[in-house]
Amino acid sequence: MAAIRTIAFGFLTGLVIGATLCSLVVGVILESVPLFVAGLGIPAGYGILVYLGGMPRRAREAAVPPVVALARIESLRAGGTETGDLPVEFILTVAPDGAPSHRAAMTHTVNLVDLPQYRTGDVLVVVYPPERPWKVRLVSNPSPGWQRRAANAVIEPAAESALVHPPPEGCAAGVLTLLGLLLGAGAVLGLFRVELFAPDASAPAPPPPASSEVTSSGSATVDVGPDRSLLDEGELRRAVDGLAQSIDVSQTLTAVVQEHRLTVVFAPTGVQIPRFDLRSLPVDQIPGSVRKALRTIDVGTPQTWQVTVVQLPTARTVRVTVTGPNGSGSLAG
Repeated sequence: MAAIRTIAFGFLTGLVIGATLCSLVVGVILESVPLFVAGLGIPAGYGILVYLGGMPRRAREAAVPPVVALARIESLRAGGTETGDLPVEFILTVAPDGAPSHRAAMTHTVNLVDLPQYRTGDVLVVVYPPERPWKVRLVSNPSPGWQRRAANAVIEPAAESALVHPPPEGCAAGVLTLLGLLLGAGAVLGLFRVELFAPDASAPAPPPPASSEVTSSGSATVDVGPDRSLLDEGELRRAVDGLAQSIDVSQTLTAVVQEHRLTVVFAPTGVQIPRFDLRSLPVDQIPGSVRKALRTIDVGTPQTWQVTVVQLPTARTVRVTVTGPNGSGSLAG
């Protein structure tokens, strides 16, 4: 029965740990104050339930008188601390009346001044629950009768193999604790999976694809829409690459770049005139050339602009034309 209680307690503890940690993390991610507070409240509520559930057992144990016995110090080791009280680990040979001796380990806090009073071989008075002989406690102020017995007692050391331990939990308890932890975390993730994995509404929507049109007269246009500009980073390159997927752009005669449109004129078949591959268009330099022209050409407030690329027999020309209230002007790129 005790083993079943231990396994059940481990499983429930794993559930609480998994649900608590996952609630705190998910609460932070979703910025949900109620969920974060619930994550803090789960272990508090579980602790209260464990305390209330243990009251019958504690009452039963309190109804059974503890065993008072003499114990011989076999070894002791003081731990470190920053205060004057030291945690001292004792290994004792416990000699209860009418029962075989056994060894038990306990930790008792001893003031640094009183530490010399405890020596190997000294006999002390201890107390422990009858069903839990490993839970030994030192009686600080034993009755006069027990003091006389401790002063006159001679206790033979018990074998080291007689050291009592709490009953092992076994691997089943550890497995169920881990299973509970995973189930607790999975339950929280399942409840909030929609909020966690929903697309971010604040994220900008992907730009719509540019529309392209090829005419029978040997020209093609690519429109990016009124909300986008071919001066935006990477926009002109995407327009060129998109057009190249649907038509042979290696026979380009003239290319005209405007705010929202790319217009390409192709050389007639069989006519020997200069041409170029649209994919070699200096797309990285064009935005800078346009901005320079808008700053330097005096046409009043610029209203429109366009970049014209023409392949001549000896070189390729790139010209930026800006139009405004005072006329138009151009700048060779």
